[in-house]
Amino acid sequence: MEARLRQALARAEEVASALANPATAGDQAKLRVLGREHNRLAPVVQVADRLQKLTNELSQAREMAEEADPELAALAQADLERLPGEIATLEAQLHDLLLPRDPLDDRDAIVEIRAGTGGDEAALFAADLFRMYQRFLQRKGLGVEVISQSDGTSGGIKEVIFAARGEDAFGLLRREAGVHRVQRVPATESAGRIHTSAATVAVLPEAEEVDVVIHPNDLRIDVFRSGGPGGQSVNTTDSAVRITHLPTGVVVSQQDQKSQLQNKLKAMEVLRARLLDRMIAEAEAARSRDRKAMVGTGDRSGKIRTYNFPQSRVTDHRINLSVHDLPAVLDGKLDEFVDALRMASRQEQLSE
Repeated sequence: MEARLRQALARAEEVASALANPATAGDQAKLRVLGREHNRLAPVVQVADRLQKLTNELSQAREMAEEADPELAALAQADLERLPGEIATLEAQLHDLLLPRDPLDDRDAIVEIRAGTGGDEAALFAADLFRMYQRFLQRKGLGVEVISQSDGTSGGIKEVIFAARGEDAFGLLRREAGVHRVQRVPATESAGRIHTSAATVAVLPEAEEVDVVIHPNDLRIDVFRSGGPGGQSVNTTDSAVRITHLPTGVVVSQQDQKSQLQNKLKAMEVLRARLLDRMIAEAEAARSRDRKAMVGTGDRSGKIRTYNFPQSRVTDHRINLSVHDLPAVLDGKLDEFVDALRMASRQEQLSE
């Protein structure tokens, strides 16, 4: 841990120096990357400083305990009883902070929620998940920006794509990717039978232009008239955009913005995120071909969580964690799952 700490503290000094350099202010991309790294390293510096201070106090207390003055010796003894526990706590925090961290965790996230099997009930569940993530992110002080949304009937959502913006956005949400299943009695079910429906969640790190190089010749851009609610321009101008990335076949459509240019910019944002996610998934598959667990990234093809309404229970199947307060979870209180999944991922990382 000492070697990692020295490297982290040295890097923190380098980052602080770079941020103070006037030349950095003119490079927004570099400034953004350095800002994220500074936010990640600042807690390491703070805990290391506190740890050094307490370690010095412990050394002084040991010297004072040898003093002839009984009052000083008593004070020193009190410190000798208190300081080791505080130091152990700080050492554990520092160990956790110094674990290798995926730099993508500090990125904004692009989240895609789609109704799966279950018809209208699945669309209603997709809307529930969207509200759940909105409230969770609001509690964390992160912003939510809807990129596109396709509504279903009865207040449901067929598909919604949104950006979560703020510190640690992707790190918080990345393990939410996968199939979410709900078990409940639909409002339209007169016999009171429990139905099972599903929705899929994809969580992508927001890609920067340096991450994914997209050549204009690799794109086919089609424009068409928007459909559905959206203002005076709907159905009157070709403002909607469909972009096809020819080498991979990835297709992104966008029609929620008012102008063709805005729709193109939003579609390119989603396209870059999907291409970066594709690259990451391929690398992860190669690295973890023999691993059974997929806690680190979320196995998108498998059922990860069940929301059981009759028993007010939410179960995450990857870590066998159940919470018996479904209304609170759907109200955005996801911390118990997010923290446990992050811890399981770190334990998995240490065991490799």
